[in-house]
Amino acid sequence: MEDILAQAKKVAEQAEVFQVSSKVTTIHFEANRLKQIQDKESTRTALRLIKGGKVGFAQASGFIEPGMLVEMAVETCQFGMPAKFNFPNPEVYPKIDTFDLQIDAVAIDDMVELGEQLIVKIRQHTSDILCEASISRGVASVHIINSEGGEASYNKSLFSLSFEGVLIKGEDMLFVGDSHSSCHPVLDFRPIAEEVIKQLELAKRNVSISTKPMPVIFTPHGVASSLIAPLVSAFSGKLVFDGASPLKDKLGEQIFDKNFSLWDDSTLPYQVASYPCDDEGVPSQRTPLIDDGVVSHFFYDLQTAALANTQSTGNGGRHGGLPTPSPSSLVIGKGDISFRDMVRDIKEGLVVEFLMGAEQGNILNGDFSGNVLLGYKIENGEMTGRVKDTMVAGNVYQLLKQLEAVGSEARWVEGFLLTPCLYCSSLSVASKAG
Repeated sequence: MEDILAQAKKVAEQAEVFQVSSKVTTIHFEANRLKQIQDKESTRTALRLIKGGKVGFAQASGFIEPGMLVEMAVETCQFGMPAKFNFPNPEVYPKIDTFDLQIDAVAIDDMVELGEQLIVKIRQHTSDILCEASISRGVASVHIINSEGGEASYNKSLFSLSFEGVLIKGEDMLFVGDSHSSCHPVLDFRPIAEEVIKQLELAKRNVSISTKPMPVIFTPHGVASSLIAPLVSAFSGKLVFDGASPLKDKLGEQIFDKNFSLWDDSTLPYQVASYPCDDEGVPSQRTPLIDDGVVSHFFYDLQTAALANTQSTGNGGRHGGLPTPSPSSLVIGKGDISFRDMVRDIKEGLVVEFLMGAEQGNILNGDFSGNVLLGYKIENGEMTGRVKDTMVAGNVYQLLKQLEAVGSEARWVEGFLLTPCLYCSSLSVASKAG
């Protein structure tokens, strides 16, 4: 990395080298059986430089001659965007726990046994379910250096356990699933098994539901699959600067329900999206996005922050190319109403567990619609069974402006979202049977 930076400094005004090395082991089960054990090691090196006021970029996997990488980056400068930022000076980074030495101590045999135990437990409840499970453990090292003296490095560990099941009866297909991710080893399969078994119990009976607006409760999985994508787009500093976000001129305004708060937090210990600095070497932080319904901040990387005449929020993420504004861990604040009390409050309504295809709507406008992959009907304060061939449609801003309640219990979904249940008073529901 030092050789690359030294050569880049000779031909450019500023330069930055980013390198990440990782080693991941994945165990995959398919159709109830062990399918694959895969080990993967990789190293990726990226060079970003500023030459003639424009950004040049090149990256390579594995080993590459420093001079070749520099030459590739220089060649792209003529096509690059104007650079409005400077690379960070030396920083003091917060101490964020992201690495657990015990990850490497988990043997492959233990991972296989974990998957087998999970599948056996669920099939003891429903013997004819087809199960898929994945168990992954990994470690990564991240290094960043730049021509302004900025330098950062940290290690991260990751362990994930996920399950998907399908139960086929004639033309009826029922999908269930859950997952858990952490920087710690996830060695207890029981919480996932209990969640999936709960889904199977609630879905034992198929019931019809009316086509009309009605109260809807989104579980944490439902929130993740329905409502998050439009919010991530709306709070992206790039889309705000481009004028594409519907919140572009709403800073400081009460746009959402006063009981709804959302923040981005990359400082949470042992969460898979946490880090001491982002992929540009900017220190991590907690950034309030919605504070008691008020639009508080947007999230930025270096370039978009400079364009918007503000500061980076430490959200520069690389996804195979140049950094872009990217959320870390998103957290929705808890309320004071239990899920059980939400259900009791509804005479006729719907619980959305998983929504499929929600991102096919006009995300920038906040619209979402999709098929209820897994959902339950509420009748007279009780969940009476699973709904089929049902769709919901709405607008995130309208829904979150008048929430009936925010749940008092929260859980992580996919390791990147901590959210309670959200109860909205009215949402359009359409059913073939309705």
